[in-house]
Amino acid sequence: MKQAVLSLSGGMDSSTLLLNLLNDGYEVTCLSFDYGQKHKVELERATELVKYINGMSWDSLHGIDLYPKVKHQIITLDGLSELLVSGLMRNDSMELKKGHYAHENALTSVVPNRNAIFASIVYAVALSKVKENGNPCKIALGTHMGDFDNNKQEGIYPDCSEEFRTALEHAFKIGNWDSDKVDYYAPYNTTDKTGVLRDGIKQCENLGLNYKEIYLRTNTSYDPIKVEYSGSTMEEMRNGGVEIEWYSDYKSGSSIERIESFIKLGLEDPLQYAEEDGTLVSWEFVKKYVEKICQKWENNKLTIQEYLNKTA
Repeated sequence: MKQAVLSLSGGMDSSTLLLNLLNDGYEVTCLSFDYGQKHKVELERATELVKYINGMSWDSLHGIDLYPKVKHQIITLDGLSELLVSGLMRNDSMELKKGHYAHENALTSVVPNRNAIFASIVYAVALSKVKENGNPCKIALGTHMGDFDNNKQEGIYPDCSEEFRTALEHAFKIGNWDSDKVDYYAPYNTTDKTGVLRDGIKQCENLGLNYKEIYLRTNTSYDPIKVEYSGSTMEEMRNGGVEIEWYSDYKSGSSIERIESFIKLGLEDPLQYAEEDGTLVSWEFVKKYVEKICQKWENNKLTIQEYLNKTA
């Protein structure tokens, strides 16, 4: 039995990596983390995606039991929400600025040591699975070169770099028994977000899935739009008569990067985008906005290191 433990944020990258692992025949345990993030809707999306995948009739597509059920658990990191300083935290410790995903504004979306925290917990679960059944196990994280360019050694998130991954895995291996049976899997560290999406489309084809149904059940936005409607069902009445819908923003760096990847592949993103006031906007409108932002960035870009040197 091939097994893996995946850090599933509910975003596009880790969701694609889930498809990658399933296509390779892995039994996958997904861990999602509530660390006090504003965009907590990503946890709902992760839950929805796993439920959707587990509801597929794999036996009619590929053969009985070829794809085992995906296990999913949300880990709540109590206490962190008041201690971490980032534009992503619900404690309002920093303003989340908008703009191109490689612009210095994107530094406000950095969460201190986030991937080390997640990887450490995922690694502990992988070691425990090795103890349970003796089989090797992978830990999987959906980091990619859009987060940190390993060739240029620059980017917003150094904890997504291949150098960091290698050093972290080395520390894990010298600090744990049975670590020879656990490998750190980050296949997208050699590609950008467009490459991640390209692999996702391929995996959807291999698995007989509709890519729109998959990516509809993801959240990439760090600044999602919450809209409340008057509800009438019994469940909605129990929640104060309010139905809540979440839409994606299109101006924050994380959203721009996602939208750009769909544009480059000539595909339409199935997510619904909206203005800050909840007004829905079309894909064509979003596409034109992001194309303009990306062109402006190409004409005036300043690397993060150049920015840091400039402001030192």
